[in-house]
Amino acid sequence: MAKKVVATLQGGAGSKKMTKVIKMEKSPKSGAYIFNEKVMNADDVEAYLKK
Repeated sequence: MAKKVVATLQGGAGSKKMTKVIKMEKSPKSGAYIFNEKVMNADDVEAYLKK
């Protein structure tokens, strides 16, 4: 089943290239680090990481 999901993210004709981004942020409540995972278009990765 996992192979099907990966195949759809890699795409075929006319699909966009998708990337999984993991961003480490510091929690304002506890001060511990948390990891946010997101699947997004490869062109938007740099803008997301600069936030």
